[in-house]
Amino acid sequence: MKKILRHAVLLTSALLLAACGSNNPTAETTATSEKTATSSSDATSGASQQEYTDPTELKDSYDVIIIGAGGAGMAAAIQAKEDGANPVVLEKMPIAGGNTLKSSGGMNASETKFQKEQGIEDSNDTFFDDTLKGGQETNDQELLRYFVDHSADAIDWLDNMGITLDNISYSGGASVKRIHRPTDGSAVGGYLVDGLIRNVHEREIPLFVNADVTAINEKDGRVNGVTVKIAGEEKTISADAVVVTTGGFGSNEELITKHRPDLKGYVSTNSEGSTGDGIKMIEDLGGQTVDMDQIQVHPTVIQKNGMLISETVRGEGAILVNQQGKRFFNELETRDKVSAAETALPEHYAYLIFDNALATRAKQVDFYKEQGVVEEGATIEELAKKINVPEADLKATLDTWNQAVADKKDAEFGRETAMDYDLTEGPFYAIQIAPGIHHTMGGVKINTNTEVLSKDNKAIPGLYAAGELTGGLHGNNRIGGNAVADIIIFGRQAGAKATEFTQK
Repeated sequence: MKKILRHAVLLTSALLLAACGSNNPTAETTATSEKTATSSSDATSGASQQEYTDPTELKDSYDVIIIGAGGAGMAAAIQAKEDGANPVVLEKMPIAGGNTLKSSGGMNASETKFQKEQGIEDSNDTFFDDTLKGGQETNDQELLRYFVDHSADAIDWLDNMGITLDNISYSGGASVKRIHRPTDGSAVGGYLVDGLIRNVHEREIPLFVNADVTAINEKDGRVNGVTVKIAGEEKTISADAVVVTTGGFGSNEELITKHRPDLKGYVSTNSEGSTGDGIKMIEDLGGQTVDMDQIQVHPTVIQKNGMLISETVRGEGAILVNQQGKRFFNELETRDKVSAAETALPEHYAYLIFDNALATRAKQVDFYKEQGVVEEGATIEELAKKINVPEADLKATLDTWNQAVADKKDAEFGRETAMDYDLTEGPFYAIQIAPGIHHTMGGVKINTNTEVLSKDNKAIPGLYAAGELTGGLHGNNRIGGNAVADIIIFGRQAGAKATEFTQK
């Protein structure tokens, strides 16, 4: 029986410190992992157990090596195992999850069984059109077509593994309710990661942490394994195929500044492991990159620590106001446009305003309260005093908004979604937010088989990639809820196609 290391990692804050639209017994933690985890903003409250394979169990050869244990990596591993391969997952950080842990929004999907059960009319074509519009029609349309057409199947695949996302709401840029969340409306990240890890263990897939892959190896033009540093040693592990799922580069300030000098100094919502390692290793093999300057700035970020306030809050009906207590933009426009509208304000920040009923629906608010970023007032006038905005103006703004909800018509800014609930139940709340770096939409170029493409657009034999380190799918702007869909849909595809390659 293979040895398992148990690590207690603190997830609740991790899944709430950022979103996009990223739970439970405790166990002993090694000193090294505890130090690393608790020094990160990813770990402050609510312990969840993760189990990892003992480093002494690492073999010299596997059918498929998966680099990165975020959502895409674990989805790839599970699919590869289901298809008959012998996969292994190597993660450089002391815990699995990556940016997936930080997702607090949900997963977009169209024509799902849950939408149909709830009478929500949607179609893959509508999902395609919404995403293409959100990406300013710069998306790789072949990837996008595959993505939307396989989204419902991905929801079913998760549900069959006990990961049920049947609470459906709005996200920015979506014309219908499409973002799928856990049943209780809680953050998707920790729930998804816990479920994927559970399924990895049930299938006896080895998952090694503190395993830093430094190179992807090849021979005669074909990928044949990796070099990895683990337990103080450097080892060469062979494989018939390699899947790279190491995430983006949102925590690599040097790389961010190289491609977007205008974002220098911006706070980032990303996990500390999102440094672009996989992109660099693939470039060393001649892999092509696309859209590297397309870096998404999210509009609702706490500036002091990079905590992201989930789009769920706006999706459940919150409004944005300026320091004068007035709305200034359509809150459910795409993230790039909302962020630009905030930046254009004289103060360069805004307030999310919502009521107690919304706080009850959006479970993440409890965490935000615990973190001390929520101002509260028994009445809207009391709240206005707390945040130093004109009482009469904030009251008038709320009255106008509530009438717009009743009329189902936002005459001021043309908002058409997330108008199901008014804001009338005290106490009332405000969170001060401003834009922050959230998602790197550029990365390595892949095709719909998730094969990594060289600079002459030829597949590099044996090399596959999925998730945020890839580019093209989102175009110039990612729709909230599409990142989780991306990692599951293309993570599964990478696992399947890598396995298929090993069986030729």
